[in-house]
Amino acid sequence: MNDAFVDDELSLPKATVQKMVSEMLPEDLTFTKETRDLLIECCVEFIHLVSSEANEICEKESKKTIAAEHIIKALENLEFKEYISEVLEVAAEHKEQQKNREKKGSKFEQSGVSRDELLRQQEELLSRARERFQNQNSMNQPVAASTSPSEGSDIKQEVKKEEDSVA
Repeated sequence: MNDAFVDDELSLPKATVQKMVSEMLPEDLTFTKETRDLLIECCVEFIHLVSSEANEICEKESKKTIAAEHIIKALENLEFKEYISEVLEVAAEHKEQQKNREKKGSKFEQSGVSRDELLRQQEELLSRARERFQNQNSMNQPVAASTSPSEGSDIKQEVKKEEDSVA
């Protein structure tokens, strides 16, 4: 695999980092692209370090998803305790946003039709399907012997017309 491709994939958006740093620095200070790239490398390394530690904690607890508490414990273990209060704040904001997020209802809830009405509609559909099935079966039964050859032919033509109209 191409190392440049892997590096780009595991990086942070340069424009976003540039904007954040520019907002934090006094107006009379600037920083070079090389400095920005070094900062991005450090940030990516920090993210890897914390996520690896959080993943180990998660695995020890036999969990499959890294949660906020795993990140907090990882920060404690790695002695980055000064970040914990901000992580707790962001986690609380996220939790609140999830509560307030518009919940997707089921198709049943979105239909606005009562359960009884849906059952009635279902029974009606099943009844119509049953009738069609029975009509098709009765048309497929052999024609009874007739007294004249033309009478049997007429019945066969009627059945053929009905079959064509059903199809």
